[in-house]
Amino acid sequence: MSRPPFKPAPRRVRAAEIDAQSYSAFVGDLKRKIAEARHRAGLSVNRELILLYWNIGRDILARQESEGWGAKVIDRLAQDLRRSFPEMTGLSARNLKDTRAFAEAWPDREIVQQLAAQLPWGHNMLLLDAVKAPEERV
Repeated sequence: MSRPPFKPAPRRVRAAEIDAQSYSAFVGDLKRKIAEARHRAGLSVNRELILLYWNIGRDILARQESEGWGAKVIDRLAQDLRRSFPEMTGLSARNLKDTRAFAEAWPDREIVQQLAAQLPWGHNMLLLDAVKAPEERV
């Protein structure tokens, strides 16, 4: 069996010998990739939180309808959830009431996935407050 021809290892370039323009372009490219990945991650987190808030609101609505729970249950839920998830924001009684209103305003999950999940939570709340007519929200 014949051996492949000998190929010397590439010569190591010292830091002082690196082409500054090539290196600068490389670092710029890496920075752009990192920034884009961070942006995509942020959008993904936002989408998941919006869907979580919608699901929480929908579940609260369903329980209030099926079991006759009143508005006070939201205060108790907030206490219990904050005790279980002390590091998490968004579980106050006020926010749980907002999740309920959000699910009531946009009962169709498809609309939430396609449109509302693209917006930050605060923007969704602004829309909910500003646009009262259901047909105008879509």
